[in-house]
Amino acid sequence: MLPWVVRRTRLPLLSSRCVDCRSESATTGEGRFRVNANGKLLDVWLLVRCVSCDRTSKLNVHERAPVGSFDPADLERYHANDPELVVSTLLDPLFARRNRVALDWQGAWRLDTPSWLDEGWPVRVEVVFDDPVPVRPERLIAQGLGLSRSEVLRRVKCDIPLRRTTSTGFTFTVLPGD
Repeated sequence: MLPWVVRRTRLPLLSSRCVDCRSESATTGEGRFRVNANGKLLDVWLLVRCVSCDRTSKLNVHERAPVGSFDPADLERYHANDPELVVSTLLDPLFARRNRVALDWQGAWRLDTPSWLDEGWPVRVEVVFDDPVPVRPERLIAQGLGLSRSEVLRRVKCDIPLRRTTSTGFTFTVLPGD
């Protein structure tokens, strides 16, 4: 079985309308948090910048949370702008829903495939995702094998629908060409 891995090359852009220039893309840049204390309550925001006008906006991570509800190690990670915490926050579906943003993965991932010389047919491939990158299996397989999408539909057998977007691992079998 051949292993294919879908890897993130950079953080995805955020699809969110800018209040100044009405652009629909924002970036987290290097990833910065802002922690604001209001008495015994904390607000934590993820700072994002518009890709067109460079305006900084705040996306809500925690709102009016009691200081005691935070693990001290997590609070320190917010203060230190921990890159892993930025990634986990950004990829959290609840964070996206709460802030009404979507992730734009265009150009933010790559497919790593091992080189293989015509091994015996049929060939079985396992696709693994390092991050939840939404892709259509049909397009991913076409890119990885250098085939047209119609040829992929003809030659590939898979347990999941090839034309429906997925972000979880799957396996498929490539049958020999005609």
